[in-house]
Amino acid sequence: MSSEEGLTGSAVPEVVDDVVVERLYTIPLGKVYDTVRTRRAKRAVNMVRAFIIRHMKPEEGEEDLIIDPALNEYLWARGIQKPPRRVRVRTTKDKEGIVRVYLVEGQ
Repeated sequence: MSSEEGLTGSAVPEVVDDVVVERLYTIPLGKVYDTVRTRRAKRAVNMVRAFIIRHMKPEEGEEDLIIDPALNEYLWARGIQKPPRRVRVRTTKDKEGIVRVYLVEGQ
């Protein structure tokens, strides 16, 4: 049995032939804790979006940015009050300018 047989959904991202750029980032989320406790996870998602837009420059802005559900679940895993302090992500940008953000395996 190979390591990919038992995985479903976003755990194994589809391989896109037209990937132009692929990068790894560690996004610091420490400033999330300056926010009111009941809004921290939502702010963490917004900070990830802002970081990726600033560094990967999608064509149409937020419309061309897709966050993987596994990354979203990781940010919300400990609830709204305790998001992680940093997150390691893998980003890909294809020919159309669509940026996809995935959680790095091992987190």
